[in-house]
Amino acid sequence: MFLPQEVIRKKREGQELSSDEIAYFVKGITSGDMSNSQIAALAMAVFFQGMSITETVNLTQSMTRSGEKIGWSELHDLGPVLDKHSTGGVGDKLSLLVAPIIAACGGYVPMISGRGLGHTGGTLDKLDAIPGYQTSINIKRLKSITKTAGCAIVGQTGDLAPADKRFYAIRDITATVEAIPLITASILSKKLSAGLDCLIMDIKVGSGAFSSTLSMAEKLAETIVNVANGAGLPTRALITDMDQVLGSTAGNALEIKEAWSYLSGGQKEERTDIINMSLCSELLILGNLAKTHDDAHNKVITVLSNGKALEHFQKMISGLGGPTDFCERPDSYLQSAKYCEDIYLDTSGYLASMDTREIGMAVVTLGGGRSKAGQEIDHAVGFDHIAPLGTRVDSKYPVARIHANSQDQLARAKARYLNGLTVVDKAPKQQHPILKSLVN
Repeated sequence: MFLPQEVIRKKREGQELSSDEIAYFVKGITSGDMSNSQIAALAMAVFFQGMSITETVNLTQSMTRSGEKIGWSELHDLGPVLDKHSTGGVGDKLSLLVAPIIAACGGYVPMISGRGLGHTGGTLDKLDAIPGYQTSINIKRLKSITKTAGCAIVGQTGDLAPADKRFYAIRDITATVEAIPLITASILSKKLSAGLDCLIMDIKVGSGAFSSTLSMAEKLAETIVNVANGAGLPTRALITDMDQVLGSTAGNALEIKEAWSYLSGGQKEERTDIINMSLCSELLILGNLAKTHDDAHNKVITVLSNGKALEHFQKMISGLGGPTDFCERPDSYLQSAKYCEDIYLDTSGYLASMDTREIGMAVVTLGGGRSKAGQEIDHAVGFDHIAPLGTRVDSKYPVARIHANSQDQLARAKARYLNGLTVVDKAPKQQHPILKSLVN
């Protein structure tokens, strides 16, 4: 029999917790026997003292066992169950691309995603821009849609890793979200609960990311890869740049439209294309759906060219309650804002940097994001035609186009966007969007 205060004290003193002690604490989180103050105390102890890989594996597995684990026996002879997860950023619509592409290549993708808070956009909020699309479903329906459409992007059900839901809520209000072992256990407990065969992680770093430094991103990526593999989930990770908006849009309906355009064979923003191709290639190799990167690359190009990726995107949308002809006429369904105007700088030169977090907050200023949990958002607002770093701009070449539903919000968001930009006289050297790969 353990005492909560003794488990907390042991971790406070920097000692390693046993698997039984961790299991006991997680059981108390799930049952309600552990108080909020005790959970907060342990979270703070872990924040300052850390956890070993063994401890983090045990925490992840205990949180996974706190709820139901999905079985995919019905897909055993059809294809691997694969997933991609990102640590979040501004303009990151890669989940909307990866899921249908992998499905078109023969994989099955039950993607458990989240909502946005603060400057980062949430995949579920983007999908809410599609009328009728249901992000809250039960496990039975998740399995059904995944089998028929090849992919389903939905929210976490109450049956999957319930310990994580309570633990995260307490971490969120006690300034302990940043603890890498707790981030790792939170992400992976949900992924293990989903019954995946393989996982690819996209760890963002930069001004618009949770990890502001490469060293922090590397530590997080290494921990996630090591813990996932230690828990029996083959995982790889890419560390990618979030020092500028990813893609040419930021805002829910606008990002859906950009994703649709990419899947339809339209113009592809270069950085988005590079990262998407790499994520898909690594996942296809992990899932034994491709032998080499060239083989994987060719498979992705094929399903984009022949329309199969777009077909799976439409199957997912209609299967989850959205319009059956969404991909034929998305503009008929996506909301548009009342005001739309180009944004110009009053100087000339080359875009050298952007405060991506500030641009994300400009979307929040427009009403397109949340400053607190549960807040309603405006799906129509945001930015498109976003000029990437290195672009030559002047008073006649816009840096972006703003979409707003009030003149006041437009003015404030426009000022915020412009305040996040710096311009120099000479074209700056461009950073490759993929900074590092971890393929243990």
